[in-house]
Amino acid sequence: MKGRRPRRDEVELWNQVARTAKRLPGQSGSPTRNQVPGPKTVQRPLTHDSTSPTPKEPPRFRIGERARSANSVSLPQSTSDRLSESRVDMDSKAYGRLKRGKLAPEARIDLHGMTLDEAHPALMGFILSAQAKGLRLVLVITGKGQREDPYDPMPRRRGVLKTQVPMWLRAPPLGAMVLQVSEAHIKHGGQGAYYVYLRRRR
Repeated sequence: MKGRRPRRDEVELWNQVARTAKRLPGQSGSPTRNQVPGPKTVQRPLTHDSTSPTPKEPPRFRIGERARSANSVSLPQSTSDRLSESRVDMDSKAYGRLKRGKLAPEARIDLHGMTLDEAHPALMGFILSAQAKGLRLVLVITGKGQREDPYDPMPRRRGVLKTQVPMWLRAPPLGAMVLQVSEAHIKHGGQGAYYVYLRRRR
């Protein structure tokens, strides 16, 4: 796209400027009349406000210096991870045997298939009864949660009981009776069940 032709007053103004211009060292020739630069060759001087702070040069970046590693991405912790990182309140030797499946549960309850409204009172009654009998280790079966069906048009929450049961066991009134909650060994249900180690009855 070509620029417009300069007007007469613009040409006269340019000629006045050209007559006062001085040749730079090392360059030959002098400004000539009617030699008006096109729109693209006009350079406007940059104005700098002395009161404004001088912009700082951005820090140099080297490849890999500040790049975030893919391993540093934090993902939400699963219930299994939270339990494995929780403090061990029971005897450490007994806890080691528990994790290896060497301790047999004295009673069990199967909540698999129940709704939250059904499972909560059932779990409370079971724990209260177990402590009243003087039991120490019980097994609570929750199931691993329904598998996700790609053809199911309705979104469903997976493993609700598996997530909720450890929270119930830590909250009042059951929290005062429970000493340790741990994911069960594979022979007792693995990720679909929990060991619940109860406090001694006072």
